[in-house]
Amino acid sequence: MATRDLTHFTEDQTKDVQLEAFGEEDSKCKELILSLPKEYYGVPNHYFYFFQGFWAPPSQIKSIISFQNHFQAKDSDVVVASMPKTGTTWLKALTFAIVNRNRFSSLENHPLLTSNSHELVPSLESNVYVDTISQFPKFDILNMIEPRLFGTHVPFASLAKSIKESNCKIIYICRNPFDTYVSYWNFMNKISLNCYFPTITIEDDFERYCKGICHVGPFWDHMLGYLNESIARPNKVLFLKYENLKENENFHVKRIAEFLGCPFTQEEESNGVIEIIINLCSFKKMKELEANKFGEFGRKIEKKYLFRKAEVGDWINYLSPSMVEKLSKIIEEKFSGPGLSFKVWT
Repeated sequence: MATRDLTHFTEDQTKDVQLEAFGEEDSKCKELILSLPKEYYGVPNHYFYFFQGFWAPPSQIKSIISFQNHFQAKDSDVVVASMPKTGTTWLKALTFAIVNRNRFSSLENHPLLTSNSHELVPSLESNVYVDTISQFPKFDILNMIEPRLFGTHVPFASLAKSIKESNCKIIYICRNPFDTYVSYWNFMNKISLNCYFPTITIEDDFERYCKGICHVGPFWDHMLGYLNESIARPNKVLFLKYENLKENENFHVKRIAEFLGCPFTQEEESNGVIEIIINLCSFKKMKELEANKFGEFGRKIEKKYLFRKAEVGDWINYLSPSMVEKLSKIIEEKFSGPGLSFKVWT
């Protein structure tokens, strides 16, 4: 397929192709979306809309509405929550391995060796209720073995009522906004190239990010929503930082297991079960698996796109001093009150 020249598109000249793809059954949802504030996000014919206090594309809004209205959580459910590119793939793998360690004690037949963690821990808005406004999910959740594991990028305030009011557990992971942004920008450009769109310039995209215009952003509201809930209900929400998890995996894997009510026994620790799980879910291990090298996940998202560097501090190779200064001020302003801090290397 030849590359299309889309450089002539501007924000004022485009129509949102995502909305144009809506069917007649989506007319009410389309009408709602058209009433929302919108922002161009660097890809021709595509916009984010400001829905319930966060930014999302039309197809996601449709799925989120269905998820909110129809998903019935069980007390035994576990939800892995995050913003995109904050360690979601890793945390899903760790959670799946921890919860299912007795079912798959042998590594020879472990699902994580043959399936991507996003397939094993489906996203509520991107897999379960994807592209639907009906009560019927696109993913078979009725026959899932309990505890059921789900993922979501939806802010806490917009989760389904049944999740917030049940005794199900939520594990949230956040990441240094600098690294999150660079990883997100690289990821979006890979998708753009795969769709034959022009690349997104880092200068324009960074400005949008600092204004909070990114998938499920603003990032500060997303983090604070889950942080505040973890403080108010520590038995309901476990708040993790990507950097802390990388620094002391053993400690935090044990912490996750305890939070989920399945702590490691002394015998398991002596037999190295924690280390086995850490190695199984390591970036190096997952990146080298055939299951994560080939095939697509979702719309034009190749599985290999999910694995870039997983490094702490890689942003320094991308952001200018003025960018660092600007984002540092935003982080200080938004997070100084709750005491959430991120190390900045200069």
